[in-house]
Amino acid sequence: MPSARWDVVNGRGSRFPGGRNIVRVLPSERLISGSSESDPLPHSPAELPPVIRRTEFVAFALAGLLLIAIVTVLYVGRAFFLPVVMAFVIGTMLSPAAGFLERYRVPRSVGAVLIVIAVTAVVAFMVALIASPMMEWSTRLPELGAQLKDKLHVFDRPLALWREMQAMLGGSEGLPSFHIPKIDWVQPTIEFLSPTFTEFLLFFVTLILFIASWRDLRRAMIMTFSDHDARLRTLRILNEIEVHLGNYLLTVTLINVGVGVGTGIICALAGMPNPAGLGALAATLNFIPIIGPVAMFALLVVVGLIAFPTISGGLIAALAFGGLTFLEGHFVTPMIIGRRLALNALAVLLALAFWTWLWGPMGAFLSSPLLIVALILKEHLLPTDAPQLPQG
Repeated sequence: MPSARWDVVNGRGSRFPGGRNIVRVLPSERLISGSSESDPLPHSPAELPPVIRRTEFVAFALAGLLLIAIVTVLYVGRAFFLPVVMAFVIGTMLSPAAGFLERYRVPRSVGAVLIVIAVTAVVAFMVALIASPMMEWSTRLPELGAQLKDKLHVFDRPLALWREMQAMLGGSEGLPSFHIPKIDWVQPTIEFLSPTFTEFLLFFVTLILFIASWRDLRRAMIMTFSDHDARLRTLRILNEIEVHLGNYLLTVTLINVGVGVGTGIICALAGMPNPAGLGALAATLNFIPIIGPVAMFALLVVVGLIAFPTISGGLIAALAFGGLTFLEGHFVTPMIIGRRLALNALAVLLALAFWTWLWGPMGAFLSSPLLIVALILKEHLLPTDAPQLPQG
């Protein structure tokens, strides 16, 4: 029988007597078949590093643009979004109090009005304690500035030594002499810290309506979903947000009141002027993480230097306040709050910086509650079975 040959690639082969078909395996086929006689291809798909697909890149770009758009809208529309978000957060914190009054047959709408009036009265009392010494000191700013300048003459010799050292090293200019800056920051600061009447009105109306209708609003958000699992997950998220924010407000308020009382006692024992106002200011500023205690420490330093004839006597109250806030920040607060709400220090700092930049002092107050809400949403909406690192 005549033999017929064919190539594997071209569909041709060889037929030999005995009925056996012999197919020639080319070197490229041995590579594809994974034969041990050859090395893997240098450009095999298994050897290539993972490449971001075009669809993934587009998704990342769209998510980034959406985030930028949201931040821009929140920044531009601050006059609307800040009082509304503030009312939602504080209303969620105070809603358990409305439920407590409702168990004693107080209608929820009446309870909402009573709660808002009580909170406003407490805030007004704190503002009155703080405003009284501030008004007195603002009328004596030139005199107080001159006294502070006289006290700081003790640093003239170190400054002179610094100028001499700069001159020896070839510096062109020495340190400038110390001058008290002009007090032209008071009015801009008050304008920055004081919201407009429209924002106040929007905040109070939204707060009352939110507390009064929170139960119906919860039911509407839950019934928005048709799936049973989605409804159950939404109910758990809302319940956890309400419980955590309520516990946060109650616990932080008690801690800050303790800090205020302790600061007032320290100022009274040290002979500082108006210890009650300084204690109220310390309690108020302590609601702002990191920035509040630092600002209070600096204020106590300035007041002490003005009120006492010596620098060492003026620093007593500030140093004692620093010790008090150290104990509160490193032992009391982590022991009480840390077990319930494990907030990472870096996350707290970044949230504080972001919301302070976005919405000012009120944003600083909202940074920790908003971080708590974000952590609760992340815990419920993102999968918890993340891949583990290999053991070894």
